[in-house]
Amino acid sequence: MIYTDSYTYMPELNTPRLRLRRLTMRDAEDIFRYSRDAEVARHVLWDPHRTLGDSRAYLRYMLRRYRNHEPASWGIEWRETGQIIGTIGFMWIQSDNNAAEVGYSLARSFWNHGVMTEALKAVIAHGFGSMNLNRIEAQHETTNPASGAVMRKCGMVREGTLRQRLYNKGRYVDVELYAILRRDYGNRAQRG
Repeated sequence: MIYTDSYTYMPELNTPRLRLRRLTMRDAEDIFRYSRDAEVARHVLWDPHRTLGDSRAYLRYMLRRYRNHEPASWGIEWRETGQIIGTIGFMWIQSDNNAAEVGYSLARSFWNHGVMTEALKAVIAHGFGSMNLNRIEAQHETTNPASGAVMRKCGMVREGTLRQRLYNKGRYVDVELYAILRRDYGNRAQRG
């Protein structure tokens, strides 16, 4: 799905600890540093990067998506160091239904510190605020409950298990589907 006009601009998003920005080729070493970790790649649809060339190929792919105005990922930059520590972005967008799916990955050294929750909250706010989405969904392998915890902290609601939804790393895997609706987000914002 190609972005409609309202989706063509991926602005920089800022949080207290993070800057979500478009990736550049200068980010290759940072991407390689965490993407070569088999634990980071365990529950995502890409294999661990074996060489810096793998990370450069990923960045070329992402730059093409930016140029073609297709759903893409922001780099998650740790503001304190300027280092890219992960990615987050839209996997697909359905403009007819004002719906999108978000996906993410994060360097293992930043797990369990609220970093992905902070990033996901920023992307959800952007999706409802600037992109006029009505529904944002995400999924995680059932063997990765920590990702579900991130989704719940961001106000997403578990909608069910999709049995053998994905073929990943030589096996079919079950996933948990979560979503947040615009009205859920508005009610949550009113409660503070």
